[in-house]
Amino acid sequence: MFTAQLLIGSAMVALTVVIHVLGLAGEIVFLRSRIPEVSAKRFFPIVRNLVLTVLGLFLLHTVEILCWAVLYIVLGEFEDFETAIYFSTVTFTTLGYGDITLQERWRLLSAFEAANGIILFGVSTAFVFSALERAYKIVYDEK
Repeated sequence: MFTAQLLIGSAMVALTVVIHVLGLAGEIVFLRSRIPEVSAKRFFPIVRNLVLTVLGLFLLHTVEILCWAVLYIVLGEFEDFETAIYFSTVTFTTLGYGDITLQERWRLLSAFEAANGIILFGVSTAFVFSALERAYKIVYDEK
């Protein structure tokens, strides 16, 4: 079972990283298409783009959490989707209440999910910082 956990955990990490990278690429394309309309005189387009960036990242994390939840359902760890989503969210965010756990035969997957979540949240944080920095430069380079 150990080998299965390693393979499945690695495959899930790869899947969520691909989802995340594709989502970030989509956000970059979206933001680039909006750059000409943004200027120091247009405060609201800058705010809108930053809000959409954060909401887009939240959506990406939600999809990734749902992927893990579906895996837990497929493996028979949870009977209902709400419990699977709850466990996945608590694990992905590394909150880790511990009120619900996986059976011993699959418990290593929760460690994979936690590591996956913390890395992807770090990538998202860097992306938001980059977007904020770009917005700042747009505003102050025009003065």
